[in-house]
Amino acid sequence: MTKPPVSQSDAEAAVRTLIEWAGDNPDREGLLDTPARVARSYKELFAGYEVEPRAYLERTFEEVGGYNQLVVLKDIRFVSFCEHHMLPVVGVAHVGYLPTDRVVGISKLARVVRGYARRLQIQEKMTSEIANAIDEVLKPQGVGVVIEAEHSCMTLRGVDVPGASLTTSALLGVVRDDARTREEFLRLVRG
Repeated sequence: MTKPPVSQSDAEAAVRTLIEWAGDNPDREGLLDTPARVARSYKELFAGYEVEPRAYLERTFEEVGGYNQLVVLKDIRFVSFCEHHMLPVVGVAHVGYLPTDRVVGISKLARVVRGYARRLQIQEKMTSEIANAIDEVLKPQGVGVVIEAEHSCMTLRGVDVPGASLTTSALLGVVRDDARTREEFLRLVRG
């Protein structure tokens, strides 16, 4: 993705403005370094704009010894940010696929989740992006992605319901169309 021409000092000035807008003095001792810290932390938290998550899936292994069952990586913890309020979305992703003739290293599945999560995002879009990337690059028989997350924009403000979580899913190919495969995937995710 193309990075917009915004400098570190521009980002720090924006944080100073927000501190003033909130009613505090950005020149007070405890806040002097805050603009730089916030800009550095945002660079890390939004690192997904610096990568192409699909690229993680390009190196595959064909020597699978005849393995032809579901591959499921559960409980991939992530932090994302709601694109509507820029507040944290914290959750877990469960990702699975039924390989056709090749598999990918399991750490790559976690990297794909992280690559999409580290962007301003809505959970529904993130769920689809992960599933579509796996489907289009690996060309498996099917893909399943389930994401469960707590949205700070709902739990810290607005409707203010701590503990509420959102679950989204994207099921493609045989994981969607074959009842037995779908049930096996969902059982593995739940178990």
